[in-house]
Amino acid sequence: MGHQAAAALDRAAAELIEGVLARVRERGGRVTLARRLLLDAVISSPGHHTADELAATVRARAPGVHLTTIYRNLDELGRMAVVDRTYVGRGPASYGLASAPHGHLVCEECGALADIPDEAFRFLAAAAMTLHGFAIRPAALAAPGRCAACQPRPDRS
Repeated sequence: MGHQAAAALDRAAAELIEGVLARVRERGGRVTLARRLLLDAVISSPGHHTADELAATVRARAPGVHLTTIYRNLDELGRMAVVDRTYVGRGPASYGLASAPHGHLVCEECGALADIPDEAFRFLAAAAMTLHGFAIRPAALAAPGRCAACQPRPDRS
């Protein structure tokens, strides 16, 4: 990647962080160094990450930030709808920047995680509401299974 392209990405990330911080302020949240670094970690490495992974990224720049601070910030950012928390299988929760509603497919073998649009859960959501009066939040859904790479292959002897 060229210098200009890298600079453009840095500017775009900085603008996104400032936009998110503006949403935090609008919702009554404080902007601290730990929160700014945490948002930078979430935005600069798209996808889903555990709190420990995000903490390691933050601590690389600010070693004094405690894991409890990371968890507290993730909880508050979740309440403000800035980040989504998803439970994938038996492992720890994963966090990502809040985006269009979507669910997740998680491989029980290798842990691969794939986002799927919430439309994939439309029938399930309608059935849950009709039968049980229960509203599903697709961003919190993780359907376990096996990815293509981990599925058993038929023996072709």
